[in-house]
Formats: sequence, structure tokens, C-alpha cells
Amino acid sequence: MRRLQAFYGEVYGDGDATPVDPADFRTPSGLFLVGYDDGVPVATGAWRAVDADPADPARRDGDAELKRMYVEPAARGRGHARAVLVALERAAAAAGRRRMILETGDGQPAAIALYETSGYRRTSNFGAYRNDPRSRCFAKPLAA
Repeated sequence: MRRLQAFYGEVYGDGDATPVDPADFRTPSGLFLVGYDDGVPVATGAWRAVDADPADPARRDGDAELKRMYVEPAARGRGHARAVLVALERAAAAAGRRRMILETGDGQPAAIALYETSGYRRTSNFGAYRNDPRSRCFAKPLAA
């Protein structure tokens, strides 16, 4: 997570403004995954259950929010991010979540390409970044 925050600092000049509580990712209302390549941790990703919030109309009951997607620079381009994403989508759907939502930024074109080629579509900005012009939010229905 320190390397992820350092990456955000390189790309955006600051860290992530949405700290998370590890308890958010406890099953059955969340999951945090670490992907390994030959026994070396190279990728992370997580989801947590979120529901409708009158103060945040982009969120719906049954949503799962994707968080902390990251692949070590030396391991990029080998399908690790897509494998973690698919595993997280399946786990969220198995937990009864109906839609995956996520926030990324315009400084991460590779992440945006991953999400778009994985069936995600732009949606209204939400959360701490809903008024940030650099923010890009996406959503995808999850198969039951």
C-alpha cells in the first residue's frame, strides 16, 4: 500500500484522499486480494460493500466499490490486474452485490483502458472525488 500511495504521489502530486479501514474488506461484505507471481506479491485489489447514500446519489443499494487496485511496475502487462479484477467481481457477485463501482483518475490511462475493456462504463462521480475534475468513475453490472 505504501508503493501504491507513492505511485499516486508521482501521478497526481498527492496520495489517496480516501483512507480505508481494513475492516471494510472482511468477508462477507468485502475482500482484499494479493496476487502472486512465482511466490512474489505483485498485485492487489479489493472490494467493499456500499449501498445507497442520499448524500451521494451515484451509489445504489447492492453496490460493491473497487479499491486499491495496483500492480508492481515490473509485473505490469502480464494480466495480473485483469486476473485480480475478475476474481474480485466474482467474489462480490457471490456475496450478492449487483454492481461494481470504482473511481480512478485521468492520470491513469492504463487503468481506464483495463476497466473499459472489462465492460465498465462511465458513471457519475461519487465519494470524496465527486467534484474533482481529474476523477473518472465507472460502473459494471455483476452477473448473479
